[in-house]
Amino acid sequence: MRYEPPSSAGRLLLTPEDRDAPARARRLHLLGLGERPEPALDSYAAHLADLTDASYGMVTFLGADGQFFAGLHVPPPPPTVPGEPPRPVLGRALPRDHGYCPHVAVRRRALALEDVADYPRFAGNPVVDEYGIRSYLGAPLIDSTGTVLGTVCVADHAPRTWGRAGLETIKSAAADLMDRLEHGLV
Repeated sequence: MRYEPPSSAGRLLLTPEDRDAPARARRLHLLGLGERPEPALDSYAAHLADLTDASYGMVTFLGADGQFFAGLHVPPPPPTVPGEPPRPVLGRALPRDHGYCPHVAVRRRALALEDVADYPRFAGNPVVDEYGIRSYLGAPLIDSTGTVLGTVCVADHAPRTWGRAGLETIKSAAADLMDRLEHGLV
């Protein structure tokens, strides 16, 4: 007899429904964001990675079907191991069901995953196997209209103890960047 998990287990891995996607798309269009890489946001993503000593730093804008990294800092690719395929390099876009930023946006709250393997809801995410992500720290970018435009986040290949200090750091970075975006400083 084959084990069938309860139907609720399958729902654990689903990316939450994003009812705010149409309003977000309109707001991003008005602000001219989320359609192209921004050198200033790449610098900000690198700043986030340095600030938290993480491998990855990202400024993510969310569309109805996917995520776009207008700001991106990635580590150098690891050396290839003979006989093993090289690990893919994170690019500027991901499907909506990859990663944890859509969860942050829908929840409208920061999220710290010190070891994604400790959380059944997040351990099966495709970024774990595809990119080797083991830890994540992100906060929503909420503009003055109350619209969540995306996130600022960092991720690493190793489990990390982010703690309260990490949460405060990423939330402060999100508020700082949102202020800069709305005042045209980026």
